[in-house]
Amino acid sequence: GDCFPCPQEGCPMMGHYADRFRDKFKRENQKYFLNTAADPPFTSWRQKVFIKLSGVKKMRGDINLIFHDTEGNTKKYEIASGVLSEDQVYTKYLDVEINPKNTKKVEFLWNKTIFTLLWARLGAETVNIIHGEDG
Repeated sequence: GDCFPCPQEGCPMMGHYADRFRDKFKRENQKYFLNTAADPPFTSWRQKVFIKLSGVKKMRGDINLIFHDTEGNTKKYEIASGVLSEDQVYTKYLDVEINPKNTKKVEFLWNKTIFTLLWARLGAETVNIIHGEDG
């Protein structure tokens, strides 16, 4: 997450056009890591998610986001699990397998544990998603 989004001078290129990265000679022995999806075509897009909750002060459960694309595909990502608090902002980096250009909607999903009071409710006050460069 330290290089998200890409630096002002641009993202490093990999593969055939790697020699075109204009800052390639500034540091030697650089290491680059590539996150891939589990299924073909193995493409993923780095996104940073911020979620501020509203509702009861604290409770146990988990919060997830479900990404929907224009072709009907969905992918679920866990943001936080355990004791959830309304006064905390949950931040997470996701490698989403759905292209941000094809994202139709993002759904907020909250699951409470069995021991949580029946009347307890929790929601998202805000959900912000920052997209990295196209990958």
